[in-house]
Order: sequence, then C-alpha cells, then structure tokens
Amino acid sequence: MNQQSSPETAHENDQPLVLERREDGIGILTLNRPQKRNIFSSEMLHAMREVLERFAADAAVRAIVIAANGAVFSAGHNMREFVDADPASAKQVFDLSSELMLMLQELPKPVIAQVEGLASAAGCQLVASCDLVVAATTARFQTPGVMIGLFCSTPMIPLSRAIPPKKAMEMLLTGEPIGAEEALQAGLVNRVVSPENLEAETLALARKIIQYSGATIALGKRAFYKQLPLDMAAAYEVGKEAITRNAMDPDGQEGMRAFLEKRPPKWKN
Repeated sequence: MNQQSSPETAHENDQPLVLERREDGIGILTLNRPQKRNIFSSEMLHAMREVLERFAADAAVRAIVIAANGAVFSAGHNMREFVDADPASAKQVFDLSSELMLMLQELPKPVIAQVEGLASAAGCQLVASCDLVVAATTARFQTPGVMIGLFCSTPMIPLSRAIPPKKAMEMLLTGEPIGAEEALQAGLVNRVVSPENLEAETLALARKIIQYSGATIALGKRAFYKQLPLDMAAAYEVGKEAITRNAMDPDGQEGMRAFLEKRPPKWKN
C-alpha cells in the first residue's frame, strides 16, 4: 500500500486535497477537504484528474474506488468561483468538471463510488457518473441547485441516465435529498450497508470484479456506454462488434477453453 499526492494537491493547511493509495490491485482516491465539505474547487478537480490518470496508467490497478473523508461526501462546486465571474471563467470550471465526469466512464477500469454522508449537486453528479455505487445507510443524495437559483443542469445529465426521469426531475425540481434506501430503489445505488462496513463491502465488491480479465472488462465497459444511448438495432451493432472482438481476444479464447476443459482460467490481461 502506498499513498502520495502531487504538488498541486495541497490546500491551505498543507494537507493534500486528494489522497491516493493502492491496495491489492485497487486504486483508492479519497477526497480530503472535509472542513470545506469536499467542494469541487478547480484545484480539487485538477487533483482528482491527476490521480485518475495515474491509476489509468498503472497496470497493477484493476479497479478504482472514490471515497471521501469527513461527514460530507461532496457538497459540489465552490460557489465562490462563480459569483461575479465572467462567462469564460465559469465555463472553464464546468468544462473541467464535465471532462472529469466523462473520464470516469471512459476509463477502461471499473470505478466504484464509496459514499457516506451527503453527495450534493456536483457531488451527486460524481456518484451518478461512477460505474457502481456502494452507500452507507447514512448517505443522502441531492440536486439542490434550484434552491439557490442555479438549476443542476450538469448534475442532471448522469443522474437522468442512472435513475428514471420522473424521479430525477423530482430531485431537480424540489432540491430535496433522498436517503440511501430510496436511492437504492431508484437505481442510483447498487448496495446499502452499515457505515462501519462501508469500506470493507466496497473493497470486497472491487475484489470480486478484479478476479476477472481486465481486457474483457475494459472492452465490455466501453461497449456498455457506447450502446446505452442508441436504439435497439444500433445497439446490437455495437454489441456484435464487441463480442466478436472479445471472442477472438486471448482472454476470451482462454476463458472459453477453461470452461470447456472444466478448469480455472489463467488470464493474460
């Protein structure tokens, strides 16, 4: 296990904005500005991107977990960056945030959000952008922008793709938070566990996934998001191309041989 931070990730108390560690093939990124409710300042967004890029480039990292220190997972953007800002500066921050959210789906490795406490606005956007979500019973999810005259127009994008539109619209129009169990029923969350078991359950889920072929998972994740917005016929074209490539891939061949020979597979990737 190791932990590091880049020079750009320190905040006013000389603590890194983002903690980074590796554990048994899992890269763990932890938001580390609890006294500021882990807000997504430009510095925080840059720091997160740097860590994710390192995890993406590290062949030893097979899955990624995003967690947070403190009582709040993330309260979203730093409003001070937008008050009296010019349009170009504001758009630059939203560009940075949107690129990060898209990066989560473009990464060839599964990304799991480990959520305890409130995930609000862009914090909820981050959760909805991850591939899987494990939440503590204390977790809450909220898109409260309407309450301050700033509709959550970017958080709504992954949110409306993760849960039914009517539920997403209710969250967006009322700004009221939903609890972990309601988020589970809506489809925003995969599992709800006790706070004391949150990290263990999240890592257990990651370990289950990384026992399989990394090449197969990367191919499958890419195809999943590519076909998602398409109509059925176009989606099948994506699926047929992906499964054909997968079947010819060394790990695909090995997996099928192992199945027929009734033995455990030995993955190359």
